[in-house]
Amino acid sequence: MAALSVQMGALAGSGVTLRSSVYGSKLSGRKIQGISASRIASRPRAVRMGLTESGPSVAVVGVTGAVGQEFLAVLSERNFPYSKLKLLASKRSAGKHISFEGRDYEIEELTKESFEGIDISLFSAGGSISKEYGPLAAEMGSIVVDNSSAFRMVDGVPLIVPEVNADAMAHIKLSNKKGAIIANPNCSTIICLMAATPLHRHAKVKRMVVSTYQAASGAGAAAMAELEQQTREVLDGQEPTCNIFNRQYAFNLFSHNSAVTGNGYNEEEMKLVKETRKIWNDPEVLVTATCIRVPVMRAHAESINLQFERELDENTAREILSKAEGVVVVDDRSGNNFPTPLEVSSKDDVAVGRIRKDISQKGNFGLDIFVCGDQIRKGAALNAVQIAEKLL
Repeated sequence: MAALSVQMGALAGSGVTLRSSVYGSKLSGRKIQGISASRIASRPRAVRMGLTESGPSVAVVGVTGAVGQEFLAVLSERNFPYSKLKLLASKRSAGKHISFEGRDYEIEELTKESFEGIDISLFSAGGSISKEYGPLAAEMGSIVVDNSSAFRMVDGVPLIVPEVNADAMAHIKLSNKKGAIIANPNCSTIICLMAATPLHRHAKVKRMVVSTYQAASGAGAAAMAELEQQTREVLDGQEPTCNIFNRQYAFNLFSHNSAVTGNGYNEEEMKLVKETRKIWNDPEVLVTATCIRVPVMRAHAESINLQFERELDENTAREILSKAEGVVVVDDRSGNNFPTPLEVSSKDDVAVGRIRKDISQKGNFGLDIFVCGDQIRKGAALNAVQIAEKLL
């Protein structure tokens, strides 16, 4: 069995040297629905500057985690302009070194003074850290882009997917010289709305039913490492190590590990419901979800059923999605080739396929689609950096 753990010094040529339990796959460049699959791997970048005296100062909070490491990769790949880079983590990681774009950086312990002179702070260190340090950073003049759930449903805090609702953060700019907090939505919400929103704009979604198949990466680097470890153990006939989910994950799937609420939905499912309504600015849209953890390393899949107010046939839907920013259509019925988590791993675009009429509804008022997206990239780090680009 090929090792899943890889050295990330090669991180797509990003110039980042560190270690993480992540993996990706290369697409062959074959044609899919008239679109070269290589489009998933190569896209024009909005910003081309990198280290520059005129750039903002940037802090990465939680830099040793899976998303924190991906922050660095995405910053480098997109040549995000920065004049200063501060890498922050817990006390146990302080003093370690990371090589980034040919320069050596020492990881610093996160403290209340960490954000002095920092323009943009990218947070991915968990909700409790965000709640403690996010407001402090904002008070010190930093614009916080937070990847946790701490501020997503707070009134006045924009919840942003740049391709969907960038206008909701239009009032926040670096030039204002004021601190602020912007929330990154949950990974499953981002991936879902990247595909659903272009169709929603055309025909208005009345009801959305989502079933998710979520990768280990959503639970962090430790879960990814344990999935790899369990796979080896089970294949060797050993009892699997179960520290993260307290059950066998390899060769198994189970209801998402978040807490089940009083209405029977777990917290992950309710995030999809509440965040969709906030992002679309539509408290009346009907959303229901079932979230499942599957033994995949780092990309989520979602089955989405959509009911519309206005008719929308599958051919028009396919055309709309093929033109949507950040989306690639993989919908080859004759070849039975559709999106897979493996093929979108380490890629930016969300892949959409299985585009078909919902035959349980009369007319063309319903569609089914299948979506895959990299949870660490578009579901977290890439979306946050795209938000930061909007601040420039």
